[in-house]
Amino acid sequence: MVRVYLSMSQDVVTDRLRLRRMELADAAAVRGLWLERDPRVPPRRRIDADGRPTIMEFNELLATQLAESDRTGLSTWVIERRSAPGFIGYCGLRVGGMNPDEPELVFEVARAWQGRGYATESARAILDAARATGRSKVWASVWDWNARSFRVLAKLGFTDSGQRDLNPDHGCTVWMTCDLDGQGRGSTRS
Repeated sequence: MVRVYLSMSQDVVTDRLRLRRMELADAAAVRGLWLERDPRVPPRRRIDADGRPTIMEFNELLATQLAESDRTGLSTWVIERRSAPGFIGYCGLRVGGMNPDEPELVFEVARAWQGRGYATESARAILDAARATGRSKVWASVWDWNARSFRVLAKLGFTDSGQRDLNPDHGCTVWMTCDLDGQGRGSTRS
């Protein structure tokens, strides 16, 4: 049986943030996040010594992601502060390692903006948007060494699913779940 969901909002607004759908013009900013990534992240998810992926390759990557968004109804949004617009990160839902019925939450905030609750605030708004579409469960994958992301997910009510993907060179991916039907909403603090 194919489930049909309501569309996700094009823009999401919180007390401090405006989340807008990602566009091809955001390729350079997303690439900037990859430049900041922890060296423990697998090389295929970082900028390599030759400067790849390039901006052009990021444009292709984003075009593929936007086409997937159109196909699945799931989106990634750019995080901007309402008081001073400009890219500070992204947050959204994708099929990822899961499926459109139980999508994966993704988020990343530039180092200069970390520690201010922006990841938690934006992810909470995205979970609310997912709930409004009729979805009842969301997944998140996080490296076992990524303490900041674990704290964000705990505040949102995610729990450990017990599922692991081991990478001998980069650590273990821990799969977390969040029940959107009112259970496990987590702390209301950012």
